[in-house]
Amino acid sequence: MTMKKMSQNYRITKQRQKILELLTNTREHPTADQIYKKFKGKFPRLSLGTVYRNLRILKEQGQIWELDFGTGLSHFDAVVHSHYHFICKNCRKIYDIRIPSIKELDDRVRTLTGFRIYSHRLEFFGLCDACNARQIVR
Repeated sequence: MTMKKMSQNYRITKQRQKILELLTNTREHPTADQIYKKFKGKFPRLSLGTVYRNLRILKEQGQIWELDFGTGLSHFDAVVHSHYHFICKNCRKIYDIRIPSIKELDDRVRTLTGFRIYSHRLEFFGLCDACNARQIVR
């Protein structure tokens, strides 16, 4: 994974590159702490503060999204186009739902309210396959 061009204020560091690669190559949406734990052995001088700083820079540069699902933790996603999420109420894993964005929803809200709609988020909550199977077995 190559990074998009960074603004002149930021260098493409090895740590930043690895964080973006992790986010690009995972189906999960890790927290900063999870990212830190993943890389602290590979980068001995890495601190949690450095991870947060790199995530902030990647977010500012439009390379990742920061997601808040009301859990008090920010999750990070390298899929930066409109898409939906499923959050398992049991294990708390977050999954991308790969269906086309429902443009008609923006139009409907605009018509009903007169508001200018830039985008929308939609999350589904329930049990993932693994948790659902465990619940059925019990």
